[in-house]
Amino acid sequence: MRALLFHAAGSVSVDDVPDPVIEASTDAVVRVVSTCVCGSDLWYYRGESDRAPGSRIGHEFVGVVEAVGTDVGTLRVGDFVVAPFMYSDGTCPHCVHGVTSACLHGGYFAAKGVDGGQGQFVRVPQADGTLVVVPGGRPDDALLPHLLALSDVYCTGYHAAVSAGVVPGSTVAVVGDGAVGLSGVLAAKRLGAERVIALSRNPARQAVALEFGATDLVEARGADAVETVIELTGGVGADATLECVGTAEAFSTAFAVARPGSRVGFVGMPHGIEFPIGIAFFNNVGLAGGLAPARHYLPTLLEEVLDGVLRPGSVFDLTVGLEQLPDAYAAMDERRAIKAMVSVS
Repeated sequence: MRALLFHAAGSVSVDDVPDPVIEASTDAVVRVVSTCVCGSDLWYYRGESDRAPGSRIGHEFVGVVEAVGTDVGTLRVGDFVVAPFMYSDGTCPHCVHGVTSACLHGGYFAAKGVDGGQGQFVRVPQADGTLVVVPGGRPDDALLPHLLALSDVYCTGYHAAVSAGVVPGSTVAVVGDGAVGLSGVLAAKRLGAERVIALSRNPARQAVALEFGATDLVEARGADAVETVIELTGGVGADATLECVGTAEAFSTAFAVARPGSRVGFVGMPHGIEFPIGIAFFNNVGLAGGLAPARHYLPTLLEEVLDGVLRPGSVFDLTVGLEQLPDAYAAMDERRAIKAMVSVS
Protein backbone atom coordinates (compact mmCIF):
# COMPACT_ATOMS: atom_id res chain seq x y z
CA MET A 1 0.00 0.00 0.00
CA ARG A 2 0.98 3.65 -0.29
CA ALA A 3 1.40 5.96 2.68
CA LEU A 4 3.15 9.17 3.66
CA LEU A 5 6.46 8.95 5.50
CA PHE A 6 8.35 11.65 7.38
CA HIS A 7 12.08 11.90 6.61
CA ALA A 8 13.30 15.22 7.99
CA ALA A 9 12.14 18.79 8.46
CA GLY A 10 10.52 19.85 5.20
CA SER A 11 10.84 16.38 3.70
CA VAL A 12 7.94 13.93 3.40
CA SER A 13 7.14 11.44 0.64
CA VAL A 14 4.54 8.88 -0.38
CA ASP A 15 6.13 5.43 -0.38
CA ASP A 16 5.28 1.75 -0.36
CA VAL A 17 4.71 0.31 3.11
CA PRO A 18 3.38 -3.08 4.30
CA ASP A 19 -0.37 -3.59 4.29
CA PRO A 20 -1.81 -3.57 7.83
CA VAL A 21 -3.30 -6.76 9.28
CA ILE A 22 -5.36 -7.59 12.34
CA GLU A 23 -2.88 -7.93 15.22
CA ALA A 24 -5.24 -8.03 18.20
CA SER A 25 -8.79 -9.35 18.52
CA THR A 26 -10.03 -5.77 19.17
CA ASP A 27 -8.52 -4.35 15.95
CA ALA A 28 -10.16 -3.30 12.71
CA VAL A 29 -8.58 -2.44 9.37
CA VAL A 30 -10.04 0.59 7.60
CA ARG A 31 -9.64 1.48 3.94
CA VAL A 32 -9.13 5.22 3.94
CA VAL A 33 -11.44 7.25 1.69
CA SER A 34 -10.33 10.73 2.82
CA THR A 35 -7.62 12.03 5.11
CA CYS A 36 -6.09 15.45 5.72
CA VAL A 37 -3.13 17.39 7.06
CA CYS A 38 -3.36 18.76 10.60
CA GLY A 39 -1.73 21.90 11.93
CA SER A 40 -0.03 19.72 14.54
CA ASP A 41 1.62 17.76 11.71
CA LEU A 42 3.38 21.00 10.76
CA TRP A 43 5.27 21.20 14.07
CA TYR A 44 7.61 18.38 13.05
CA TYR A 45 7.43 19.27 9.34
CA ARG A 46 8.93 22.61 10.36
CA GLY A 47 11.47 20.96 12.62
CA GLU A 48 9.91 22.34 15.80
CA SER A 49 9.12 18.88 17.21
CA ASP A 50 11.13 15.67 17.07
CA ARG A 51 10.04 12.76 14.92
CA ALA A 52 11.82 9.61 13.83
CA PRO A 53 12.88 9.54 10.16
CA GLY A 54 10.91 7.01 8.15
CA SER A 55 7.87 7.13 10.44
CA ARG A 56 4.23 7.16 9.36
CA ILE A 57 2.19 10.36 9.62
CA GLY A 58 -1.40 11.48 10.08
CA HIS A 59 -4.29 10.96 12.47
CA GLU A 60 -7.48 12.16 10.73
CA PHE A 61 -9.41 9.91 8.37
CA VAL A 62 -12.75 8.49 7.31
CA GLY A 63 -13.18 5.24 5.45
CA VAL A 64 -14.65 1.77 5.06
CA VAL A 65 -14.11 -1.16 7.44
CA GLU A 66 -12.26 -3.91 5.58
CA ALA A 67 -11.64 -6.42 8.39
CA VAL A 68 -12.43 -6.82 12.09
CA GLY A 69 -10.93 -8.83 14.94
CA THR A 70 -12.81 -11.64 16.63
CA ASP A 71 -13.74 -9.51 19.65
CA VAL A 72 -15.10 -6.55 17.67
CA GLY A 73 -18.85 -6.48 18.16
CA THR A 74 -20.21 -3.11 17.00
CA LEU A 75 -18.63 -2.92 13.55
CA ARG A 76 -19.16 -4.85 10.34
CA VAL A 77 -17.12 -5.13 7.17
CA GLY A 78 -18.43 -2.46 4.82
CA ASP A 79 -19.36 0.07 7.51
CA PHE A 80 -18.39 3.64 6.71
CA VAL A 81 -16.70 5.14 9.76
CA VAL A 82 -15.24 8.33 11.18
CA ALA A 83 -12.03 7.83 13.15
CA PRO A 84 -11.25 10.30 15.95
CA PHE A 85 -7.61 11.31 16.05
CA MET A 86 -6.89 9.02 19.02
CA TYR A 87 -8.04 5.48 19.70
CA SER A 88 -9.79 4.60 22.96
CA ASP A 89 -11.64 1.64 24.45
CA GLY A 90 -14.72 3.60 25.57
CA THR A 91 -14.96 1.66 28.83
CA CYS A 92 -12.12 2.80 31.11
CA PRO A 93 -12.90 5.32 33.91
CA HIS A 94 -11.56 8.26 31.89
CA CYS A 95 -13.65 7.34 28.84
CA VAL A 96 -16.74 6.92 31.01
CA HIS A 97 -16.17 10.43 32.36
CA GLY A 98 -15.91 11.82 28.83
CA VAL A 99 -12.12 12.23 28.61
CA THR A 100 -11.53 9.70 25.85
CA SER A 101 -8.25 11.43 24.96
CA ALA A 102 -6.85 10.10 28.27
CA CYS A 103 -8.03 6.48 27.80
CA LEU A 104 -6.05 4.04 29.92
CA HIS A 105 -5.75 1.69 26.96
CA GLY A 106 -5.71 4.27 24.19
CA GLY A 107 -3.11 6.12 22.22
CA TYR A 108 -2.25 8.04 19.08
CA PHE A 109 -2.33 7.08 15.46
CA ALA A 110 1.12 7.22 13.82
CA ALA A 111 2.84 6.37 17.11
CA LYS A 112 4.19 3.28 18.88
CA GLY A 113 3.66 0.92 15.97
CA VAL A 114 0.16 2.14 15.07
CA ASP A 115 -0.47 3.16 11.47
CA GLY A 116 -0.72 6.78 10.45
CA GLY A 117 -3.91 8.04 8.88
CA GLN A 118 -2.27 9.42 5.73
CA GLY A 119 -2.24 6.23 3.73
CA GLN A 120 -4.48 3.76 1.95
CA PHE A 121 -5.24 1.54 4.95
CA VAL A 122 -5.05 1.89 8.74
CA ARG A 123 -5.08 -0.69 11.52
CA VAL A 124 -7.29 0.73 14.25
CA PRO A 125 -6.75 -0.60 17.80
CA GLN A 126 -9.70 -0.67 20.21
CA ALA A 127 -12.00 -0.47 17.20
CA ASP A 128 -15.30 -0.81 19.09
CA GLY A 129 -14.52 2.13 21.34
CA THR A 130 -12.91 4.25 18.63
CA LEU A 131 -14.72 4.14 15.32
CA VAL A 132 -18.09 5.82 14.81
CA VAL A 133 -20.35 4.35 12.13
CA VAL A 134 -22.05 6.66 9.66
CA PRO A 135 -25.53 5.19 8.98
CA GLY A 136 -26.34 4.23 5.41
CA GLY A 137 -22.89 3.32 4.14
CA ARG A 138 -20.57 5.54 2.15
CA PRO A 139 -22.10 9.03 1.86
CA ASP A 140 -22.09 11.34 -1.11
CA ASP A 141 -18.76 13.01 -1.80
CA ALA A 142 -20.26 16.38 -0.87
CA LEU A 143 -20.65 15.20 2.72
CA LEU A 144 -17.10 13.85 3.09
CA PRO A 145 -15.42 17.15 4.10
CA HIS A 146 -17.92 17.69 6.90
CA LEU A 147 -17.47 14.15 8.21
CA LEU A 148 -13.70 14.37 7.96
CA ALA A 149 -13.74 17.60 9.97
CA LEU A 150 -15.24 15.60 12.86
CA SER A 151 -12.14 13.41 13.01
CA ASP A 152 -10.20 16.18 14.75
CA VAL A 153 -10.40 19.80 13.73
CA TYR A 154 -14.03 20.64 14.45
CA CYS A 155 -14.08 18.57 17.64
CA THR A 156 -10.98 20.45 18.78
CA GLY A 157 -12.50 23.86 18.08
CA TYR A 158 -15.68 22.70 19.79
CA HIS A 159 -13.66 21.58 22.82
CA ALA A 160 -12.15 25.07 23.06
CA ALA A 161 -15.62 26.62 23.05
CA VAL A 162 -17.04 24.18 25.59
CA SER A 163 -13.99 24.54 27.85
CA ALA A 164 -14.19 28.34 27.70
CA GLY A 165 -17.81 28.22 28.84
CA VAL A 166 -19.53 29.65 25.76
CA VAL A 167 -23.22 30.11 26.51
CA PRO A 168 -26.12 31.73 24.62
CA GLY A 169 -25.76 35.50 24.43
CA SER A 170 -22.05 35.57 25.27
CA THR A 171 -19.24 37.52 23.63
CA VAL A 172 -16.43 35.26 22.45
CA ALA A 173 -12.91 36.05 21.27
CA VAL A 174 -11.10 33.50 19.10
CA VAL A 175 -7.32 33.73 18.97
CA GLY A 176 -6.03 31.92 15.89
CA ASP A 177 -7.34 31.77 12.33
CA GLY A 178 -6.15 28.30 11.39
CA ALA A 179 -8.59 25.48 10.84
CA VAL A 180 -9.00 24.93 14.59
CA GLY A 181 -9.61 28.61 15.29
CA LEU A 182 -12.16 28.81 12.49
CA SER A 183 -13.82 25.69 13.86
CA GLY A 184 -13.92 27.46 17.21
CA VAL A 185 -15.77 30.36 15.59
CA LEU A 186 -18.37 27.95 14.22
CA ALA A 187 -18.64 26.09 17.53
CA ALA A 188 -19.11 29.31 19.48
CA LYS A 189 -21.89 30.38 17.13
CA ARG A 190 -23.54 26.94 17.35
CA LEU A 191 -23.43 27.20 21.17
CA GLY A 192 -25.36 30.47 20.99
CA ALA A 193 -22.73 33.20 21.20
CA GLU A 194 -24.19 36.57 20.29
CA ARG A 195 -20.88 38.10 19.32
CA VAL A 196 -17.80 36.29 17.99
CA ILE A 197 -14.61 38.29 17.57
CA ALA A 198 -12.14 36.53 15.29
CA LEU A 199 -8.49 37.59 15.28
CA SER A 200 -7.30 37.22 11.68
CA ARG A 201 -5.29 39.16 9.12
CA ASN A 202 -5.77 36.75 6.22
CA PRO A 203 -8.61 37.60 3.79
CA ALA A 204 -9.35 33.97 2.89
CA ARG A 205 -9.51 32.96 6.54
CA GLN A 206 -11.58 36.02 7.38
CA ALA A 207 -14.10 34.93 4.74
CA VAL A 208 -14.48 31.51 6.37
CA ALA A 209 -14.75 33.12 9.81
CA LEU A 210 -17.60 35.32 8.58
CA GLU A 211 -19.28 32.30 6.94
CA PHE A 212 -19.02 30.47 10.27
CA GLY A 213 -20.62 33.33 12.20
CA ALA A 214 -17.94 35.81 13.22
CA THR A 215 -19.42 39.23 13.89
CA ASP A 216 -16.15 41.18 14.23
CA LEU A 217 -12.69 40.81 12.68
CA VAL A 218 -9.52 42.05 14.36
CA GLU A 219 -6.52 42.26 12.05
CA ALA A 220 -3.99 43.36 14.68
CA ARG A 221 -1.67 41.14 16.72
CA GLY A 222 -0.08 41.34 20.15
CA ALA A 223 -0.74 44.46 22.20
CA ASP A 224 -2.64 46.11 19.35
CA ALA A 225 -5.01 43.15 19.14
CA VAL A 226 -5.59 43.25 22.89
CA GLU A 227 -6.37 46.96 22.77
CA THR A 228 -8.81 46.49 19.89
CA VAL A 229 -10.71 43.62 21.54
CA ILE A 230 -10.96 45.53 24.83
CA GLU A 231 -12.32 48.54 22.93
CA LEU A 232 -14.83 46.38 21.04
CA THR A 233 -16.13 45.00 24.32
CA GLY A 234 -16.51 48.40 25.98
CA GLY A 235 -13.45 47.92 28.18
CA VAL A 236 -14.80 44.65 29.63
CA GLY A 237 -13.16 41.83 27.67
CA ALA A 238 -14.57 38.61 26.25
CA ASP A 239 -16.95 36.39 28.22
CA ALA A 240 -15.17 33.36 26.78
CA THR A 241 -11.83 33.20 24.98
CA LEU A 242 -10.58 30.44 22.68
CA GLU A 243 -6.82 29.96 22.32
CA CYS A 244 -6.32 27.88 19.18
CA VAL A 245 -2.64 28.34 18.30
CA GLY A 246 -0.35 27.20 21.10
CA THR A 247 2.31 29.92 20.89
CA ALA A 248 3.42 32.28 23.64
CA GLU A 249 1.96 35.33 21.90
CA ALA A 250 -1.41 33.69 21.32
CA PHE A 251 -1.60 32.48 24.92
CA SER A 252 -0.74 35.91 26.31
CA THR A 253 -3.25 37.58 24.01
CA ALA A 254 -6.00 35.19 25.08
CA PHE A 255 -5.54 35.94 28.77
CA ALA A 256 -5.23 39.68 28.16
CA VAL A 257 -8.58 39.89 26.33
CA ALA A 258 -10.48 37.65 28.77
CA ARG A 259 -13.05 39.32 31.00
CA PRO A 260 -12.27 39.04 34.72
CA GLY A 261 -14.02 35.95 36.03
CA SER A 262 -14.12 34.23 32.64
CA ARG A 263 -12.24 31.26 31.20
CA VAL A 264 -9.76 30.64 28.43
CA GLY A 265 -10.34 27.40 26.54
CA PHE A 266 -7.00 26.30 25.15
CA VAL A 267 -6.50 23.64 22.50
CA GLY A 268 -3.40 24.84 20.66
CA MET A 269 -0.48 22.43 21.15
CA PRO A 270 1.69 24.43 23.62
CA HIS A 271 5.11 25.53 22.41
CA GLY A 272 7.24 27.91 24.49
CA ILE A 273 4.39 29.10 26.70
CA GLU A 274 4.75 30.65 30.14
CA PHE A 275 1.52 30.68 32.11
CA PRO A 276 0.42 34.31 32.87
CA ILE A 277 -0.14 33.64 36.54
CA GLY A 278 -0.49 37.35 37.40
CA ILE A 279 -3.45 37.94 35.09
CA ALA A 280 -4.99 34.61 36.05
CA PHE A 281 -4.75 35.44 39.77
CA PHE A 282 -5.70 39.11 39.88
CA ASN A 283 -8.43 38.85 37.21
CA ASN A 284 -9.73 35.45 38.32
CA VAL A 285 -9.33 34.13 34.78
CA GLY A 286 -9.53 30.35 34.58
CA LEU A 287 -7.92 27.94 32.14
CA ALA A 288 -9.54 24.78 30.79
CA GLY A 289 -9.21 22.59 27.76
CA GLY A 290 -6.28 20.66 26.37
CA LEU A 291 -6.27 17.56 24.21
CA ALA A 292 -9.78 17.29 22.80
CA PRO A 293 -11.80 14.15 23.66
CA ALA A 294 -13.04 13.93 20.07
CA ARG A 295 -14.59 10.48 20.45
CA HIS A 296 -16.76 11.77 23.30
CA TYR A 297 -18.17 14.59 21.14
CA LEU A 298 -18.46 12.65 17.88
CA PRO A 299 -21.92 11.02 18.17
CA THR A 300 -23.70 14.31 18.89
CA LEU A 301 -21.80 16.27 16.27
CA LEU A 302 -22.29 13.51 13.68
CA GLU A 303 -26.05 13.80 14.16
CA GLU A 304 -25.83 17.53 13.48
CA VAL A 305 -23.83 16.97 10.30
CA LEU A 306 -26.24 14.31 9.05
CA ASP A 307 -29.19 16.57 9.87
CA GLY A 308 -27.62 19.32 7.77
CA VAL A 309 -27.37 21.88 10.58
CA LEU A 310 -23.58 21.67 10.98
CA ARG A 311 -21.22 22.21 8.05
CA PRO A 312 -17.63 22.40 9.35
CA GLY A 313 -15.98 21.23 6.13
CA SER A 314 -15.44 24.73 4.75
CA VAL A 315 -12.06 24.74 6.53
CA PHE A 316 -10.81 22.56 3.67
CA ASP A 317 -9.76 24.87 0.88
CA LEU A 318 -7.37 22.53 -0.94
CA THR A 319 -8.02 18.99 -2.14
CA VAL A 320 -5.26 16.75 -3.49
CA GLY A 321 -4.71 13.10 -4.27
CA LEU A 322 -2.63 10.82 -2.07
CA GLU A 323 0.47 11.14 -4.24
CA GLN A 324 0.30 14.94 -3.95
CA LEU A 325 0.36 14.94 -0.14
CA PRO A 326 3.85 16.51 0.03
CA ASP A 327 2.47 19.46 -1.95
CA ALA A 328 -0.33 19.80 0.60
CA TYR A 329 2.19 20.01 3.43
CA ALA A 330 4.08 22.74 1.61
CA ALA A 331 0.88 24.68 0.91
CA MET A 332 -0.17 24.63 4.55
CA ASP A 333 3.32 25.42 5.80
CA GLU A 334 3.42 28.48 3.53
CA ARG A 335 -0.14 29.47 4.56
CA ARG A 336 -1.37 29.09 0.99
CA ALA A 337 -4.01 26.72 2.33
CA ILE A 338 -6.03 26.68 5.52
CA LYS A 339 -6.37 22.90 5.60
CA ALA A 340 -5.72 20.32 2.93
CA MET A 341 -8.04 17.37 2.32
CA VAL A 342 -6.72 14.26 0.61
CA SER A 343 -8.87 12.07 -1.63
CA VAL A 344 -7.55 8.52 -1.27
CA SER A 345 -10.16 6.17 -2.72
